[in-house]
Amino acid sequence: MTPAAGTRHQNAPDTSPTDVEIVIIGTGFAGLGMGARLKRHGQDSFVILERAQDVGGTWRDNTYPGAACDVPSHLYSFSFRPNPDWSRVFSPGPEILEYLRDTAREEGLLPHIRFGADVEDARWDADRRRWTVTTADGVFSGRFLVTGTGHLADESLPRIKGLDGFTGDVFHSARWNHDVDLKGKRIGVVGSGATAIQLIPELAEIASELVVFQRSAPYVTPRPDRGYTETQKRLFRRDPAAIPAHRSEIFWFLETSYAQRRAVPEQLAQVKAVARAHLERQVEDEGLRAALTPDYEPGCKRILISDTYYPALTRDNVTLEASALDHVEGGKAVSAQGNAHELDVLVFCTGFEATEPPYAALVHDGEGVSLADRWTRGMEAFASTTVSGFPNLFILNGPNTGLGHNSIVYVIEAQIDYVLGALDWSRAHGDRVLDVSAEAQARYVEELQERGKGTVWLGDGCKSWYIDPRSGRLTLIWPEFAHEFRHRNGSFDPASYVVTDDGATRDLPLAAVR
Repeated sequence: MTPAAGTRHQNAPDTSPTDVEIVIIGTGFAGLGMGARLKRHGQDSFVILERAQDVGGTWRDNTYPGAACDVPSHLYSFSFRPNPDWSRVFSPGPEILEYLRDTAREEGLLPHIRFGADVEDARWDADRRRWTVTTADGVFSGRFLVTGTGHLADESLPRIKGLDGFTGDVFHSARWNHDVDLKGKRIGVVGSGATAIQLIPELAEIASELVVFQRSAPYVTPRPDRGYTETQKRLFRRDPAAIPAHRSEIFWFLETSYAQRRAVPEQLAQVKAVARAHLERQVEDEGLRAALTPDYEPGCKRILISDTYYPALTRDNVTLEASALDHVEGGKAVSAQGNAHELDVLVFCTGFEATEPPYAALVHDGEGVSLADRWTRGMEAFASTTVSGFPNLFILNGPNTGLGHNSIVYVIEAQIDYVLGALDWSRAHGDRVLDVSAEAQARYVEELQERGKGTVWLGDGCKSWYIDPRSGRLTLIWPEFAHEFRHRNGSFDPASYVVTDDGATRDLPLAAVR
């Protein structure tokens, strides 16, 4: 993977050991958050493996015009690293990337990071009771393995007939080609999700013609964005309680919208009314308005926020193609409705490999079975963090951790607390190996599936990336309030684990080692 433009780092081979206590994969919010908390916890024996040449994860990779967060910045940041200088309620991508770079530098993580260390294989060695991780930059080992690759790490490109023969330029929004001059070009955007609605207004300003291929219309509500004043920033700097109070206010306001996901009729009616009024204010043409009206319940897919998306679609140089891209014929992009458009550039805003993450094929248990082999019916993990049969493995931002209504950083921090508790427990009990029982994992997963019943995600007509297409199970989203995730999964409890004694080869009942 080629990183976006930004800070590039050279590894110093003698500064980062290959045999450590903890191996972490990824330098997005999950990996950097884990490393920072380890340092603050007094733990220095860890390495962070990063395939690119800079930190930042999705915020390093997504450099498309208009990239920004749709969660307020003071909540979309670490609680232990408040930033009084956020410029806006919803900060642009480059500002978030700088925050993550500052985190890596100021938390002392750079000496622990191995850049260009694309993971090729991770394997549990039952005899040594260690993970062996093979990368493009060498082999590393650790007692514990923590994956922090996230849901938005590897782009997804649909199989479009004839795409290989397209005569123009083609790229995914997460791998933006800055060498292509888009001014005056005929551009097609495939998709109408969270990325597309940020990108389309930017492209509409410079394209001679812009065609938007919309498979399904999103719900779009107003974006309550504003800049923070210098007075507010000064208050955030001077009053230690100001940012936590502001975070709490944002958090609980967002929590109120969870009722929409449980398909509470009054809540669904309310958000529909807000979205409908927003559409009617910004789009006068009845035909266009009809094409932009969703035919599913709000919350099934992420509810989007924008004040510029609808106005962009009303421009004379913009065409909404209310169907998916079907195939390509030379320089023509043909929709499922049979409409052909001559284009110079195709930009795919088609999401990521979320339900079947590529890292799952690289992580193997002691018998060579991969996570992908175990997850043939969809991702699953106990406490959304550990997988039975994969000892001393912790997955951050993995199965059932996504949120449609609040900040994923809140969930990641709860998971980090869980991991720290597990590490402390293992160390206090003679470095025992931790492996969650299959029964505990099965109960947890079944409870989540039961909890998902009656939500908009599993309702009639809902098709979204939250659902694994192989089984129809809810594998990505957390089907509850965000605060319930922390309540349930924010602290380690050994009761659901079997542990292997440091010198034994058998599983021990937990009661024997408490």
